[in-house]
Amino acid sequence: MSELPKASRAAPGNDNRAASPRPEAPSGLAADFVMAMRFYSLLPMQQTEHEVPDINRIARAAPFASLIIAGVPAIVLFCGWFLGLPVLFSALLSAGVGAALTGAMAEDAIGDAMDGLGGRTPERRLEILRDSRIGAYGVLGIMLFVGLKTLALADLLETKAVGAVLLFLAAEVVSRSAALYLAHALPPARTDGASATAGRLMRWPFLTGIGFAGLIGMLLAAPFVGLVGVGLAYLLSALACLGWTALWRHLIGGQTGDLIGGLQAVLEIVVLTSFILLAGGPR
Repeated sequence: MSELPKASRAAPGNDNRAASPRPEAPSGLAADFVMAMRFYSLLPMQQTEHEVPDINRIARAAPFASLIIAGVPAIVLFCGWFLGLPVLFSALLSAGVGAALTGAMAEDAIGDAMDGLGGRTPERRLEILRDSRIGAYGVLGIMLFVGLKTLALADLLETKAVGAVLLFLAAEVVSRSAALYLAHALPPARTDGASATAGRLMRWPFLTGIGFAGLIGMLLAAPFVGLVGVGLAYLLSALACLGWTALWRHLIGGQTGDLIGGLQAVLEIVVLTSFILLAGGPR
């Protein structure tokens, strides 16, 4: 994940002069939605002066922001199907548009996370996670993520036609919110960076966000894969969250923005794979 702006420090003033009040950030779900959109995408959104990303506010609005962010590549996927384009072409084009809208956040994150696995000490792993260069593990991770996502969308497009669009939206919503479990379960691994700036995710904001995401995902996916398919996707996602959390607790003792984004990439593949298994149709 890219580094986020830090809060501005007030300039020192005269002791006899009253300090200027700091503008208050707007509150409420609408303001949280704007913050989540800015955090997860490159779409132009209004930002309040001095506003610092707050992971607890972002978590509550993430499911709704995900619908908008994923809506654009979902429309591309639908248009490809409607125009009769090859399913692989449509799926890859959709994945590319999604990466462009998010600044390739998940792709960059899974690449950094894979590179981080090559470090021999916690300090070296954190150094690798921060390094802007990419290694062989990182290239492999990005190729696997983009390749598997493209193949999964193509398969769903072939078997479920327009239903693949809604299954894709469900996977995006669920994976983005579920990935925030890492920010709840582990403390930031360092004192600066995106994760430290956004803060520690508390229980109720996480449960609120994942509850909305689970409901939205079920409504979108159940007509095509059934409640069993939705349940399988959620079960495997929970196991992936626990496994990823245990892995990085052992490797660095905490979490970073890249690891949260990397978990989102893993979960997206897990959810899409679950949908493929239950989607049915000719093979």
